[in-house]
Amino acid sequence: MKVLIVGAGEVGFRIAQRLGLESKDVVVIDKNPEALKRFAELLDVKTVHGSGSNPRSLDEAGVHDAETFLAVTDSDETNLIASLFADVMSPGIVKLVRIRNTDYTQYRPELIHKIMDVVRIISPELEVVKTIEGLMRVPDAEQIIEFADGRIQLIGIRIHDECPVLGEELIDLRQRTGDLRFIVAAIIRQNRLIIPTGKSHIRRGDLIYCVCERSELERVLAVFGSRSEPSRHILIIGGGNIGLALAQRLEKSSLHVRLIEKDRRRCDLLAEHLDHTIILNGDGTDQELLEEENIQGMDVVISVTGDEENNILSSLLSRQLGARRTITRINKLAYMPIAEAIGLGHIVSPRMSAVNTILRHIRKGKVLSAFALKGEEAEVLEAVALEHSGIVGRPLKDVRFPTGALVIVALRGEESLIPNGDTVIEPQDRVIILATRNSIPHVERELMVKLEYF
Repeated sequence: MKVLIVGAGEVGFRIAQRLGLESKDVVVIDKNPEALKRFAELLDVKTVHGSGSNPRSLDEAGVHDAETFLAVTDSDETNLIASLFADVMSPGIVKLVRIRNTDYTQYRPELIHKIMDVVRIISPELEVVKTIEGLMRVPDAEQIIEFADGRIQLIGIRIHDECPVLGEELIDLRQRTGDLRFIVAAIIRQNRLIIPTGKSHIRRGDLIYCVCERSELERVLAVFGSRSEPSRHILIIGGGNIGLALAQRLEKSSLHVRLIEKDRRRCDLLAEHLDHTIILNGDGTDQELLEEENIQGMDVVISVTGDEENNILSSLLSRQLGARRTITRINKLAYMPIAEAIGLGHIVSPRMSAVNTILRHIRKGKVLSAFALKGEEAEVLEAVALEHSGIVGRPLKDVRFPTGALVIVALRGEESLIPNGDTVIEPQDRVIILATRNSIPHVERELMVKLEYF
């Protein structure tokens, strides 16, 4: 599989890194030679120095025989023009375009699809808004991933000293919970992924990933001493695209929303688009302003300015002043481990959202969604089991899955199954698969239709 990436920024690097490790043929185009040097030194990919919106560069990169085209520069216009040329030069190529300006995505987006036959417009900012809404619903979750239209929930829960099952083995946890239907699918301990067994212990500081149906979520959270409760009083710091879109969505839920923005002219624009949000002109790192706005009475403070250093500072200050929870936007993915180490557990990243969206369209087989777990050592894939794929018609213990890959949920109509080795997957079942980074190519092969059937 050949993938052509226009843009050697952070999103392009993360995608190229993952695909390169999976032995896919990756070509990256960018005008910045220093950015390309980083790719060449650290990744097993080919680089082309030039503009992705220049057909000569696309020709040199081999757009004619590429299966997938990703335009992920920071310029919407460059991405759109590059995709237009790719469509003409390689009809039928699968194209994904990163778009940040909401004018493109909200005003007649069908125009872009019609002109360039774009398979997917990637709007990282809007994906981040959806992620924030999910984190607000479950205060103790550090990551929430939904499958099957929200019916299945994958929840990342941090284990603290107050956890009632701290120190227990998972086999004992199963006995304690009785008929409660859930599975501990993964544990991240000190930034290392663990695929648990019945003998695995729950330790302080672990990030536990549990899978359950939405209807069982409250009971599962209670097992670990966590809860799910709605937030009522919200403070948003930053009135950019994310802040505005988030405030608009929260207004529909009749929540008490305040928004701090330090650009006076931007405040005037926000006032034109928001009906009930209280808009404040000021700096989210101003302690006096935060205290005046009753920061200690806020259920959640959401820092989403374009400056991650300010976001981190405002979140830390808000927590120190008494805010119950914080959610912090971070653009530089290298900052995420540092932010987690200093206690900012609830982190959102537009770039990571873009990566997850792209992965779904790159994966082989009928993959409906794909998400990276924190630390990026594993993905969770939701796929449809095709009739003649390798996963269908035999007990799971006989499926040629490598170590580090397992089916954690199977959905058959309205029925959900937590499978074991004797479970047989049937055609059109939805399967949710946890796979370590190294095992993904093998999982893809089992999800694809086997050629010997034709």
